[in-house]
Amino acid sequence: MLTQTNELRQYTLVEKVWFYFSLGLLFVLAFIFLFPLYWMFLGAFEPSSLAIKMPPNFLPVHLTLHNFEKLFTSTKALRWFINSIIVAGSSTVLTLIFASMAGYAFGKKKFPGRELIFWVLITAMMVPKQVMMIPLYILMNKYHLYNTYPGMFLPMVAWPFGLFLMKQFMQSIPEDLLLSAKIDGAGEWKIFISIVLPLSIPAFGTVGILYFINTWNDYMWQLVITKDIIMSTLPVGIAKVARNEFIVDYGRLMSGAAFGAVPMIAIFLFFQKYFISGITMGALKG
Repeated sequence: MLTQTNELRQYTLVEKVWFYFSLGLLFVLAFIFLFPLYWMFLGAFEPSSLAIKMPPNFLPVHLTLHNFEKLFTSTKALRWFINSIIVAGSSTVLTLIFASMAGYAFGKKKFPGRELIFWVLITAMMVPKQVMMIPLYILMNKYHLYNTYPGMFLPMVAWPFGLFLMKQFMQSIPEDLLLSAKIDGAGEWKIFISIVLPLSIPAFGTVGILYFINTWNDYMWQLVITKDIIMSTLPVGIAKVARNEFIVDYGRLMSGAAFGAVPMIAIFLFFQKYFISGITMGALKG
């Protein structure tokens, strides 16, 4: 009996040590990942000279709104922000529509060549986006979509990652549930809209966040497809005006980055519950 008690105490001590070690490791990792975000916001509210000061000031010294004043008075930041909302929002909405329908077809329907077509589409994720830049540019120019909103967001809709997540998630929906709806006389659209879509809200949250952030942060394609600076998205516009031949305005660069990061942080926090549940359920049941 005494031996069992000692083993229980020792096991409890090991558990406590492991708990505090894991907690400390989490704090270290959180600091590593959050420090660039802190440094960006700190640089946005301090003079540009302090951003390149050596040694740097890790705590606020002289907070000011001068960088944001320059950003909104001497640039088209608000127009670029609206452009980013239009491009990222349109890309996300269209992706959710098409990826959900395709994911339902590949996940729940049987038709000739289903697996082959699915894996051919998925292999497109292995092709670097830089390889597709020139063909996409020629295609957009041919259809007169250069320097237009559709040309900026339509290529993003074809990214097959959303299809992969939707298909993996919808495979986990019980077949008996869909069969019961068919017995009750529900058609395909009724089943899809009334049963499949409500059950797939976590997948919608996951795909929506990933696509919105990916399109919002996209730089290379938006730089290639736009000609007028008024049509630039926020990352491209800020990069164009924050640097010239001789100097980089780090204050304006960081204030623009902070301004652009706020919507992404807000969207992630708002849909965080759906994002986490979508990722975990896809991993467990896919």
